[in-house]
Amino acid sequence: MPDGTTARATNPLRDPRDRRLSRIAGPSSLVLFGVTGDLARKKLMPAIYDLANRGLLPPSFGLVGFGRRDWSNEEFVEQVKDSVTQHARTPFNETVWEQLSAGIRFVRGEFDDDDAFKNLRECIEELDQSRGTRGNHAFYLSIPPNAFEAVCQKLSEHGLAQPDDGQWRRVVIEKPFGHDLESARELNSIVEEVFPPDAVFRIDHYLGKETVQNILALRFANQLFEPLWNANYVDHVQITMAEDIGIGSRAGYYDGVGAARDVIQNHLLQLLALTAMEEPISFDADHLRSEKEKVLAAVSLPADLTGRSARGQYEAGWQGGERVNGFLEEEGIPADSTTESFAALRLDINTRRWAGVPFYLRAGKRLGRRVTEIAVVFKRAPNLLFRDHNEEDFGQNAVVIRVQPDEGVTIRFGSKVPGTQTEVRDVTMDFGYGHSFTESSPEAYERLILDVLLGEPPLFPRQQEVELSWQILDPFEKHWESLDGQPDPYVPGSWGPASADELLAADGRTWRRP
Repeated sequence: MPDGTTARATNPLRDPRDRRLSRIAGPSSLVLFGVTGDLARKKLMPAIYDLANRGLLPPSFGLVGFGRRDWSNEEFVEQVKDSVTQHARTPFNETVWEQLSAGIRFVRGEFDDDDAFKNLRECIEELDQSRGTRGNHAFYLSIPPNAFEAVCQKLSEHGLAQPDDGQWRRVVIEKPFGHDLESARELNSIVEEVFPPDAVFRIDHYLGKETVQNILALRFANQLFEPLWNANYVDHVQITMAEDIGIGSRAGYYDGVGAARDVIQNHLLQLLALTAMEEPISFDADHLRSEKEKVLAAVSLPADLTGRSARGQYEAGWQGGERVNGFLEEEGIPADSTTESFAALRLDINTRRWAGVPFYLRAGKRLGRRVTEIAVVFKRAPNLLFRDHNEEDFGQNAVVIRVQPDEGVTIRFGSKVPGTQTEVRDVTMDFGYGHSFTESSPEAYERLILDVLLGEPPLFPRQQEVELSWQILDPFEKHWESLDGQPDPYVPGSWGPASADELLAADGRTWRRP
């Protein structure tokens, strides 16, 4: 088989528009545990096809599914094809599919089944011989965290986690990385007993989104923003992740987890770290992670956890023209559940750059619309020239980074209204990825799976980041657990309970309406 350099030069499937030639994976395979789950079916398998369709996987690539279904290799190939045709981002190409499907295998078994892991070892050894994967294999654990220990132990016992010289083995784990600090440490010890730290890739798919990565370009590649990105000019920062749907069929996962553990501990604190971090000296993984860890370590918690946080549960009502269940009426949710479907909190960062600037984080289900954004809101301009106007007549300038949907950046500023009188009104200047670039953005999982195969870890949080995030959230969780009664109710289609508005009103501020 050709080596990685030759494969890159001769790969006939490479999209000629893709100039990132050095970012084509070398000979390797991905072993996917949890192939029947929604994540694998809707995201992972389509992302693998999209990478192949863009010419970013080698012709020798192998995909192995591990599960309990009684499937043959051929039946699993059909399952993957159905997933690809329904959910892939790029058009279906028969030539690409024929090459990719020739390397697809399936291994049937339970997570504690020695015979199944023996078969798995034989399977990847066969791929090494027939496809030329060269002993390079990544194990993607798209499974519940309580199954990690069994899988990691079996991988170790059967010699699957230990590479020979010149080979690599890596493990990919999905959030949640535990449910508190103690469990996160236990989970990490289980994984790192088998895989060395630099072979563990913790996936937070938000970090694979183009707009999230663009935060670094926006801040550090433009002289326009960075001089103002500090407490001298910024009044506050709002980070929002809103969904307009309920929990659906996720009751088994969601009850006892809630909005804060589900997305604030990982997604939103990662967005906070990227927004507030100092400029790293390079894009090296250690440098990027070090700056994020400094921010998380500098976060200070409010003394009044009740007044500086809010929890809510959506009620039954009407949304989008249809009647929807309340949280406590969802199938699988106990009638007395105190799990929150909305959470908001205030954090401060004790650094010279951000001293005195509050960061407000909120996340929830059944809110006004689906949106994730970072809003950096600036202080009001001194009202010297426009003395006939009240200060409240002028809005506050803001830079709003839209993570989803309609990825882009909006800048809000004041402009004179046409006419003979001097009237100032807020206007917006908008940049959208879809309008400015002809090439569509890759899905987050495309970027992250490719980074795993390349062994490039900058977008993957390491254990220290995970622990720091839990140290921030755990006090809020323990405080909420000590409270009597249910979280505050809110109407479907609203922006959360009244207590969320009171959280900002106590500081003389209001939430943005995205």
